[in-house]
Amino acid sequence: MDPGSPPSVTPRNDAAYELRFKIAKLGVMKIGGNGALPFAADDGDPADEIARLESRLDELADAMARCRKISLISQIAIAGGGIWLLAAAIGVIGFDPMGLMAAIAGVIGGTVMYGSNTTTSRQVDAAIEKAEAMRAALIEARDS
Repeated sequence: MDPGSPPSVTPRNDAAYELRFKIAKLGVMKIGGNGALPFAADDGDPADEIARLESRLDELADAMARCRKISLISQIAIAGGGIWLLAAAIGVIGFDPMGLMAAIAGVIGGTVMYGSNTTTSRQVDAAIEKAEAMRAALIEARDS
């Protein structure tokens, strides 16, 4: 073998290895380059898998709560900037260049943050649905 070439890897064909890839296709868990899960998995105990999925669901619920907070903050920035711009245009408040720049930055920054957060929120929601489906499938398989 040439010393500069990468070592050859023989693929595994056991059932536990295949199950990990089925779980990965659902997007529930991240899998490393060699097919290893980021934690040690007991290959046959559905109760451990259910516990891991419930832990993952808790993490995803926390992420969804953060997304809601960020969404609220971005909406406040958009509204605050818009109100400031409107008040300056009508003449309710005097013209202030720094205030005008802050209002424009609030509107633009809030819009960008809201759009990015919406995408993240949709991805987290999809991951929650997949994790719940996997948990339901494992519970059903354990009960039958």
